Amino acid sequence: MFTWLKHKSELQKLQYSYCKLMKSAYKIAIKDKDKSDELHKQAREILSKIKKIESQTIL
Repeated sequence: MFTWLKHKSELQKLQYSYCKLMKSAYKIAIKDKDKSDELHKQAREILSKIKKIESQTIL
């Protein structure tokens, strides 16, 4: 019922940011390729952080 009160973990925040960046990069790719490439670069950096966190939790 009160899921909006729950605090998100760092991993969940990063996953949300990654998803948001990828969606915006896809939408803007038609109009501005350079801006889309910049958003993809940011998303790749976030993805590397996500993989790092996931590898730490597995071990």
